[in-house]
Formats: sequence, C-alpha cells, structure tokens
Amino acid sequence: MRQLAAGLLLFLAAAEAQAETLRIATFNAELSRDGPGLLLRDIERGQDPQIDAVVEVITAVQPDVLALQGIDWDYENRALAALADRLAQSGLSYPHLVSLQPNAGFPPPEPLDLDGDERAEGPRDNQGYGRFRGEGGIALLSRLPVDRDGIRDFSGLLWRDLPGAQPPQHPDGSPYPSAEAQAVQRLSSTAHWLVPVELGGGGWLNVMTFHASPPVFDGPEDRNGRRNRDEIRLWQLLLDGKLGSVPEGPFVIAGDANLDPVQGEGIKPAIRGLLKDPRLQDPLPESAIGGLATVDWPGIGQMRVDYVLPAAGLRVAASGIAWPESADAPAAVASRHRLVWVDIALD
Repeated sequence: MRQLAAGLLLFLAAAEAQAETLRIATFNAELSRDGPGLLLRDIERGQDPQIDAVVEVITAVQPDVLALQGIDWDYENRALAALADRLAQSGLSYPHLVSLQPNAGFPPPEPLDLDGDERAEGPRDNQGYGRFRGEGGIALLSRLPVDRDGIRDFSGLLWRDLPGAQPPQHPDGSPYPSAEAQAVQRLSSTAHWLVPVELGGGGWLNVMTFHASPPVFDGPEDRNGRRNRDEIRLWQLLLDGKLGSVPEGPFVIAGDANLDPVQGEGIKPAIRGLLKDPRLQDPLPESAIGGLATVDWPGIGQMRVDYVLPAAGLRVAASGIAWPESADAPAAVASRHRLVWVDIALD
C-alpha cells in the first residue's frame, strides 16, 4: 500500500507541474451487507477490515469524482455519509454526495414473477436483485459541486421502452416470463444517472454512471444477458438523442458494466460497441503489474468489467488500475473489483 501511495504522490507531483487535471474513478467496493442498516453499523463501529481497506484504497488514489458501486442505500443516506466521514478522517473530503434510490430491492407495483421461476416476491422479483430495498446500490462522491437540479435519473425507464430493446421471449415468441411482468419491468438492474459536476469557470462535466446486471444466473431465455446488453446500450442511445435531449458539454461514462469484451459470458457486441464508439475514448488503463483486468473472481479469473470512458474531445493525461501487489494488500482485501481511474487535463 505504501508503494502504491508513494507512486501516486510522485505521479501527482509530475502531473501538477504539467497541467491541472481532474481524476475520475469508478470502484465496485462491494460494500453490501446481509440486511438494512448493517453497513452503517459496521462503518460506525470502525472495526471492519474490509471497510478499512476500501478507505485506504480510495484515499491512496484520491479521485476528485468517484462513482461507487456495491454500497447499500438507505432513505437518509446515512451509510454513505458515514463512509464520507471516514474518508474525511483520512484526509480526503467529499462534500458533495449523490445517492438516489436504486432499483435493487425495489418491488414492482404488485407481487409478480419477474425472473421466471414461477414464484413471486423473491430477491429477483424486484426491479433489480435485492433482499432488501437498496441492497448494493450506487453513489457518487465529488470534491466539486454538483448541479442537483440537472441530475437525470433513467432508472425508471421500462425495459420494453428502450429503443431497440430485446427483452426475453418464450420459444413461441411470447414475452418472458409474462406480458404482465414486462409491462412493469424496469431496464436498470441498479441505476443509470447523469450527474453534472462543476469544473469551474462556468464549465460542467456530465458524469454518466451505472451498474449493469451480470449476464449470468439465468436460463436459455438469456434474461440477464439481454438486460446487461441493453443497460450498456442505454448510453449510446442517450448520445443519439433517443432518450430525450443529448447531454450538453463534455462527459465521461464511469461504472461497472459487468461485461468483458473478450472473456466470459454475455453479449460481447454491447461492450465492444461502446468501447469503439467514436464519441468516446478508451484510455486502456493498466495496473502496476500489467494488464487491463479490473476484477478477480475466485474460480472464474480476471476480467475487465469496470470502465472510465471520457468523451473523445477530452484530453487524457493518465490512467490506471489500483491492482494489489499481494493477497493481503488493501486493494485485495477491499473488493474483488479494482478501482479504475482516469486523469482528464483541464486545459
């Protein structure tokens, strides 16, 4: 950890000598617990090694804007505020926090079988998987002011209403698991937000963040694979002007797409299309030990599923992945995912 922090300090000193930069990061910290309120309890107790490791990783990298996934949401945002307090105690202040209610654990208007297991009211029969409301939500922590009136939340968009959507079907072509389910099923398994962040001098950066469904844990209907694809496609459709007004000014996509462009399951053209979109650029961040992997799943292996993709017109000064050098390093203890960061030059 000391080597990681020292390396980052040397880099920051060099970067400041060249140009002012803005560090954007994404991190699936896997800060989720088995029930509501338990994450807040663990943060406040101050005795949880995983939370300590998450704080160490974030503090070492020092993002200006951090898109965080895998953090339990609560109505008063007390868990997120407690985490921000822990970071402030370590010298990293985030005065601007965004945490809207996610689809994770959010039930449909009435009990329905949404996942096709012929039962209702299970964790997968919510708008997004969740044993309780807000399990594994997302958040945005920012050193810079946020235009709260300008936030756009696409989490209520019905899956079937996304242009070009392909919800699952039964072999006979009928909606899977039912027409009633598809009439209420939202697209976002967690959330999709556009959050304008003030750059100073009157400028704004639109941070577009999300956490897509893993394209597994389903059957031949490929419900989760199809949903993952369309959750990724949403951003390109937004830039096409097919989901309301096209975002004005520079933007960056930062989140967990849960899809590797080469390895594993899933509909690969979705993430490949996003990475090759001429309106975006892929900085191809690498870790200190080499490679583009951003997650290490036991029994599955290393994959690239977490992305920070700036608009093509922005100048990238540097990028990287906080990959641990040993199994007991904070980055390994904190989460199976790694924090991914990109420095954007503000000149």
